[in-house]
Amino acid sequence: PDSARGTRLREALETLGPVFIKFGQLLSTRRDLLPDDIADELALLQDTVPPFPTGEAIARIEQSLGGPIDSLFAELEHTPLAAASVAQVHSATLPSGESVVVKVLRPNIEKTIRADLRVIKQLAFWLGTLTRDGRRLRPREVAADYERTLLDELDLRREAGNASQLRRNFLGSGLLYVPEVHWPLVTEQVMVSERISGIPVSDVDALRAQGVDMKRLAERGVEIFFTQVFRDGFFHADMHPGNIF
Repeated sequence: PDSARGTRLREALETLGPVFIKFGQLLSTRRDLLPDDIADELALLQDTVPPFPTGEAIARIEQSLGGPIDSLFAELEHTPLAAASVAQVHSATLPSGESVVVKVLRPNIEKTIRADLRVIKQLAFWLGTLTRDGRRLRPREVAADYERTLLDELDLRREAGNASQLRRNFLGSGLLYVPEVHWPLVTEQVMVSERISGIPVSDVDALRAQGVDMKRLAERGVEIFFTQVFRDGFFHADMHPGNIF
């Protein structure tokens, strides 16, 4: 049945690994290209990828931040708030009482991604060699660019720096609120930032129930992106619904 094909595709991408999960995330935003049943299933890849064990997450946090979890946080939720292809997120409370989210990289993620990238680069080589369209699309250059982007994601200090810059660009703006990064709790493998709450932009029913003006919301979404691109020259390049409340 149609309902099963989307599930099979999502599960296949999850099995193949992080690089392919990211490809599914990208496809899930293109409802102009996909049937609804497939798009709905792939949308689950945005923040509901199977998590890794909490014990491993805690061990990695303690190792990276250099202290026992009880001294770093007043409380840390063992059930992940969200799990994605490269990292997962736990909600926590700082000793000061502030609510935060703790992002931690998956174990052995670099080794897994490099193995996946070797497959993609090999496919790109054959595509560029064997077909005329393949040569025109320059798949090897595309694969190389994808490799740089993915490997950058394996250093959460880069993400923290980007988030802090985006926050500075919109301080005092009524258009967009960007969570604050807690820099003393940021390493290559762990990133702690302010926790905010909201309705995912894809949950249209909940937005309407709250009386949100959908036309104004759409206009603001466009204005936010164009402001990033044309005013700042610095923009969020992964604005799927899992990232926008």
